[in-house]
Amino acid sequence: MIEFSHVTVTYPGVQALTDASFTVEPGSITGVLGPNGAGKSTALRVLLGLGHADSGTATIAGRQYADLRNPGLVVGGLLDADAFHPGRTGRESLRLACWTMGLPAGRAEEVLEIVDLSGSAGRRVGSYSLGMRQRLGIAQALLGDPVALVLDEPANGLDPQAQRWLADLLRARAERGCAVLLSSHALAEVERIADRLVVIGSGHVVADDRLETLRARHGSVEELYFSLTAA
Repeated sequence: MIEFSHVTVTYPGVQALTDASFTVEPGSITGVLGPNGAGKSTALRVLLGLGHADSGTATIAGRQYADLRNPGLVVGGLLDADAFHPGRTGRESLRLACWTMGLPAGRAEEVLEIVDLSGSAGRRVGSYSLGMRQRLGIAQALLGDPVALVLDEPANGLDPQAQRWLADLLRARAERGCAVLLSSHALAEVERIADRLVVIGSGHVVADDRLETLRARHGSVEELYFSLTAA
């Protein structure tokens, strides 16, 4: 389970998150929505140990990221598709990640197949399209067969067929008991795949409920989003 408990984050002159609390249960997909600067990416960065909370905690399977002995075996994260060294090939990038996690190099080939990059694995990452880099990032997130996935705008750069592939992949992971947390600006895409929605506006969690409950109350995710983030 992923749990945010009263997380507050302050940057110089800006309160990025204020007392944010929500959970992502195993076997479910939770979508985080919000305008630019609302605090979505800040929340994911705190969860993955890349940011510091002034108060509160963000945990995965009951532990903060820094306390996980081998984090990649517990949580797979994709926050930036450009994080890979452009001079390495896709295969080299994943084999290096396998080495750091103590996994056999063959695991890289398995996830390359899952994300349909086997044919491009020998190319340098710098020659990849954005969609290919997103696939490579998803492959790295899957390496350790983690119990949680945390993805920031994972459909960015993916064509419609690839977006469907991603939705099917995340649903399959959830059905295996994985807790999936993703942020996105694509309202329709999140509405199609998420079980639960969290809406963040100006650093506050302004909605947190199951998708069908929110849809019944507001008519559509679009109406919910604009009504709660108009300010």
